[in-house]
Amino acid sequence: MMMRTVLCALFTAALLTASAQTENDPVLLRIDDKEITRAEFEAIYKKNNRDSAITKEDLDEYIELFINFKLKVSEAEAIGRDTASHFVRELAGYREQLARPYLVDKSVTDSLVSEAYERMKTEVRASHILIKLPPDPSPSDTLAAYKKITDIREKAMKKPEKFNDFAKSFSEDPSAASNAGDLGYFTSLQMVYPFESAAYNTPVGEISMPLRTRFGYHILKPTDRREARGQIKVAHIMVRTEQGDPAEVAENNEKRIREVHARLRDGDDFADLAGKFSDDRSSAARGGELPAFGTGKMVSEFEEAAYSLDKPGDFTEPFSSPYGWHIVKLIEKIPLRPYEEMEKELRNRIAKDGRSDIPKRTFIAARKKEYDFKENRKRLKPFYKSVDTSYFSGNWTLPDKLEKSKKALFTLDGIDYTQADFGAFMTKRMRSGRTLTDVNNMIDEQYEEFVNSTVMDYENSILEEKYPEFRALINEYRDGILLFDLTDEKVWSRAVSDSAGLAEYYAAHQDDFMWEERAGFDIYTVEDEAAAEKVLKMLDKGRNQDEIREALNEKSALKVRVESGLKEREANPLLGEVEWAPGIYGPVDNDGRTAVVHIKEIQAPRPKAFDEARGLITAAYQSYLDDQWVETLRASHEVEVNREVLHGIR
Repeated sequence: MMMRTVLCALFTAALLTASAQTENDPVLLRIDDKEITRAEFEAIYKKNNRDSAITKEDLDEYIELFINFKLKVSEAEAIGRDTASHFVRELAGYREQLARPYLVDKSVTDSLVSEAYERMKTEVRASHILIKLPPDPSPSDTLAAYKKITDIREKAMKKPEKFNDFAKSFSEDPSAASNAGDLGYFTSLQMVYPFESAAYNTPVGEISMPLRTRFGYHILKPTDRREARGQIKVAHIMVRTEQGDPAEVAENNEKRIREVHARLRDGDDFADLAGKFSDDRSSAARGGELPAFGTGKMVSEFEEAAYSLDKPGDFTEPFSSPYGWHIVKLIEKIPLRPYEEMEKELRNRIAKDGRSDIPKRTFIAARKKEYDFKENRKRLKPFYKSVDTSYFSGNWTLPDKLEKSKKALFTLDGIDYTQADFGAFMTKRMRSGRTLTDVNNMIDEQYEEFVNSTVMDYENSILEEKYPEFRALINEYRDGILLFDLTDEKVWSRAVSDSAGLAEYYAAHQDDFMWEERAGFDIYTVEDEAAAEKVLKMLDKGRNQDEIREALNEKSALKVRVESGLKEREANPLLGEVEWAPGIYGPVDNDGRTAVVHIKEIQAPRPKAFDEARGLITAAYQSYLDDQWVETLRASHEVEVNREVLHGIR
């Protein structure tokens, strides 16, 4: 969400820090009974004047603007704008966004981004065996699956060369029956994070320890590593095949693709043949061109054929895949881009990836330690006894004893969070239609979520206290919104809607909106000097621009182009190249082309009509209203500046 336009103005970019007055931080400014210290003003001034030397003149000018800003914000507060519901909602929305970087372990995120990029330099090929878990596994489900995968691993460790046979026999991955557990080559951000990490951390030929993902328990065996091949861009021609096609259809399909290939060898255009004969109509319309892809994005037959090509323009022999027959032409090989170019993209991908939970978990663990988190999980026992399957239908009721209980389940920064608090949390999250059946498992999950959300909410609630720069940033947005709303009412929108005031202002300031001398002109831009001579002769004879255009453009519409207008001299470079008087001038250079300039009249200076200068008049009227507003504020408040302190800023 972008901050409103006013936040780009002078003071809304400023850090409004709250500094305690000390001997080293004297009062610089008093507005009525409010004191503003040198440190606060200095932070603002230096943030907005980073690259310029500090002079007394600049400080004197800036303090006046700063006073105006503070007076306007004070007026907004005085009339209650800071408590209006729309203001509170808007500021809350900005705060939510601004708080996000403070509620995650940035160093862990940075590490994950760097790790993903380093892994992208290598591609791993691995086979795996999967034992599935249900969506909401009970402890017994988990234990049974873990024992099963452990038993399989023991067998595989004794005969590692039989790993793929074990995958066919034992894996619950449906694809294992056809691929024997072989997943082909992949790279970072193509597999779930625990699986990816095991693949990259297990040496080729060895078998990993059991690992758990959302799918279940796995063991995997990396079988190869290679340098990343980057992305590739190709075009293809496809003759589609379907499973169960009769033999004569299959033979005809192969005959078609080989005839197309023969034409390519004879020099026919690939894009033309793709448009005519490829059964992939979405790419055929683009000459067979496909979006760039990398390892693991296409079926292996297609991928290997594409990457086997060396030079752009090379094309493959016909080959088949599960989708049909193909011929692939190489357009471009795209190596892995530098980290600096990929960093933002990787951050966005990681934010949507399962590993995005890692910085949050690390952050929560650190905050628990910082705030001396202590828990008593034994006090969950009453929930195990009182919660039943009615919770899953939305009909469970928190017992009175728990609803009133002040027994602490955990303590965070000296604050107790009780059984009653957790009961209210569970009640709020109760939904009908849930399919979970293991009550105790559900309670444990709810408790972990309660702890985590409590830690995050607590940290969020003290950000202003904990981080002065965050408090300053929120103040910046707060004052910016207040200033925008009140300035819009008193200046911007008023100037637009106050038609009578606008007209009155224009009548009193017409001399501020003047046309300088203007020329009425025609400029004829032509191909060459010969054409320019024809234009000059026709103008001498009194011919008008329509007649000149018709005569010169009889055979080509490019012979002459005419620009007409009524403009001040500096508005068109060619007007400055000729005498500022009625007449016919040329040939003259017009940015590399030849031109003839016909100045038909010179108009004397005059005030602009209201409609001719409406935008300028409105802007000037807004400045006038702002000046009047500031004058009123200055007259109604006592303002005192300590110039000695001001000029001491270095």
